[in-house]
Amino acid sequence: MFPGAGDSAGGRVEVMAQEQELTAYCATYQRAVEIIGRRWTGEIIRALLAGKSRFSEFTATIPGLSDRLLSERMKELEAEGIVSRCVSPDTPVRVDYRLTDKGGDLLEVVDALEAWANRWINVDGG
Repeated sequence: MFPGAGDSAGGRVEVMAQEQELTAYCATYQRAVEIIGRRWTGEIIRALLAGKSRFSEFTATIPGLSDRLLSERMKELEAEGIVSRCVSPDTPVRVDYRLTDKGGDLLEVVDALEAWANRWINVDGG
């Protein structure tokens, strides 16, 4: 028997699987994980949800995020319809990023992942 298989958490997983008819594999789930699970993408989405919209705000807010990677991730998120890029013809040109409705729907996902992380992840490594 696997550890925890008889405990309440294991029982809850079984109930959830029955309620949702959880399958072992789902192509749309896999695609979502590939999109959102890329390095820095989660933090970029979190920053957008927190109201950040300028390129400089992302690099100032997210430690270790390079301009090159931020640019790459923004292009990917825009191509997926998660982020929209708005260019204002001011001088100098101003570029703002906003979540689309599709991107805004990630709030519940981010909240759920944060709750899980706060319960189970120790950032100190101990």
